[in-house]
Amino acid sequence: MPKMKTKSAAKKRFSFTASGRVKAGVAGKRHGMIKRSTKFIREATGTMILCDSDATIVKKYMPYNR
Repeated sequence: MPKMKTKSAAKKRFSFTASGRVKAGVAGKRHGMIKRSTKFIREATGTMILCDSDATIVKKYMPYNR
């Protein structure tokens, strides 16, 4: 049986924690920051843990990173 391929886009955007949850960057930080509130900018720093339904999709894209 041949190996399954990992989606290159997912490999660049997501990573896994030691317990198997999926980390991703927070959306909405690329441009248009003048109209964002200071609270939004502060809370959108770093990474976030994806919810279970989104994490299920990402895990299908990355079969060997669990």
